[in-house]
Amino acid sequence: KRTAKLSCRLEEASHVLRISYQCSDGVISHSFPMLDTPPHYNRDMSKVATQPEGLTGRLSQIAAESLPLELLGNGDLTEEREAELASGDTDIELSPRPVLACADNLDFMRGLPSESMKLIVTSPPYNIGKSYETRTSIDAYIESQRRVVSECVRLLHPNGSICWQVGNYVENSEIIPLDTILYPVFREQGLKFRNRIIWHFGHGLHCSKRLSGRYETINWWTKSDEYTWHLDPIRVPSKYPGKRHFKGPNAGKLSGNPLGKNPSDVWEFPNVKSNHPEKTDHPCQFPVELVERLVLSMTDEGDAVFDPYMGVGSSVIAALKHRRAAYGCDVVSEYVEAAHERVRQLEAGTLRTRPMGKPIYDPAKPNGGH
Repeated sequence: KRTAKLSCRLEEASHVLRISYQCSDGVISHSFPMLDTPPHYNRDMSKVATQPEGLTGRLSQIAAESLPLELLGNGDLTEEREAELASGDTDIELSPRPVLACADNLDFMRGLPSESMKLIVTSPPYNIGKSYETRTSIDAYIESQRRVVSECVRLLHPNGSICWQVGNYVENSEIIPLDTILYPVFREQGLKFRNRIIWHFGHGLHCSKRLSGRYETINWWTKSDEYTWHLDPIRVPSKYPGKRHFKGPNAGKLSGNPLGKNPSDVWEFPNVKSNHPEKTDHPCQFPVELVERLVLSMTDEGDAVFDPYMGVGSSVIAALKHRRAAYGCDVVSEYVEAAHERVRQLEAGTLRTRPMGKPIYDPAKPNGGH
């Protein structure tokens, strides 16, 4: 039997419930986004779930099963840590627990409340016959995407963004850029096109009858002109950081932003291949740092991020790293379990990710520029 202290605080302005459970072994402290209805929890406090309005039936069960609280600390606490816990002078918080499901994305989304997601970011199958998809006609593919996009728009917050990352569909050695054929699907939903971001990467298949493909696109859409946008967290180093005006009223002052420059609409991140620290069994996974840039610029802390084609959960990881609520689903159970395992590793501090801002490896530089 332990002496324990439980405290709960509802912050109405941010719709966040903060729960802390303190005992001699450690501290549980979590922040849960409140989507219209309060959380529910078991008598023994072993599980806590945020149950959004409309999250019923199987999805309610998924939410409850997906949100166990983890005890931080294993009893091997330092004297300083024991003193901190005893005094109550601590404010440990984990990012909100994710809701991950092995489920069809339309079924999953229908159980979520309208206008609840600040960012929907994903990379759908390209209809090229990968192991996780069934190849269909291009018309059938577009129609299936139309149904998913329509439901995503229902979920999207009025100030929210959708980022749809796609490559090329290939038929009879002819490429069809998927973002060009999906553009009308998003426009007919009344969304506003903000950027066509080019993601450039250095590795991939080598073509013999055409130039090798080394980029894909991220189409950024918003629901309105009043959208969440933060440039400062994603600025990159300026080419000439100390450059100053040499004449005029600003002579001698820095000519650029001291925090860095706008990263532009051409982004270079390594794709996740065999030697990438994030590599899993998924053949086409997101690099976490790519999604981090979207999360930091298009959401605020406590906002909800959703990936309807979650795969192994890179979008979930990016959201949790920056204290956002994370939701995701996929139809491949092995990928969903891999996503759960990556979340567990993130919470344990053992998950390997490529740090944001790390230079691209350059064999011409000492140690590759690292």
